[in-house]
Amino acid sequence: MSAQPLRIVFALYPGVTHLDFTGPHQFLSRLPGAQVTVACLEGGQMEADGLTFAGLTAYRDIEGCDLLCIPGGFGTAEAMLDPVFIGHIQRLAKDAKYVTSVCTGSLILAAAGLLKGRRAACHWAWRDQLALFGAIPDPARVVRDGRYFTGGGVTAGIDFALTLAAEIAGDDFAQGLQLALEYAPTPPFNAGRPETAPPHVLAVIKAFNERAMPMRQAAAEQAAAQV
Repeated sequence: MSAQPLRIVFALYPGVTHLDFTGPHQFLSRLPGAQVTVACLEGGQMEADGLTFAGLTAYRDIEGCDLLCIPGGFGTAEAMLDPVFIGHIQRLAKDAKYVTSVCTGSLILAAAGLLKGRRAACHWAWRDQLALFGAIPDPARVVRDGRYFTGGGVTAGIDFALTLAAEIAGDDFAQGLQLALEYAPTPPFNAGRPETAPPHVLAVIKAFNERAMPMRQAAAEQAAAQV
């Protein structure tokens, strides 16, 4: 008997970080019955961090999905304030069995009014902004709260995808997927979290992020006021 279709939608927008969705895409597209759609507002093509993705589906042409995934990126601030985009996220999330995000994608879910009172992960630099929407910032790499699964920053999307794979298809399938894709990370540095990065490295990255903080904070506050 063939697997039941599992309609997966990755919702893109200008300024998205491509690894936020290509990492999970690589894993989730191998789930039994997976039917993956990568979408953007008008369909066609979209540039993301120097790569152009083509053949994208317009949101208006998607009736619904079983799993909705919102990646993050530096375009999150603008996306949170786009009422048409947020409207599609609300519509697609309404009947989805799994509503998910990676990195700052959780801020978009929050801006859509979906995370109030719920725990959620986010990139460490912007995690506190979740509280503006009544969500509960959680520092874990992957967080589940009911049907909502959220991953931390960028590379956490792979851990997030394996967590979802286990939920949907079982631990053995997820472990087989991990083995098939040889996901056995042994990074050369223990600098992937602010708690473990050398102080001088952390200072440089914080200074870089602080350039964008006023704009992103203002956008989050404006979006939160509209929820």
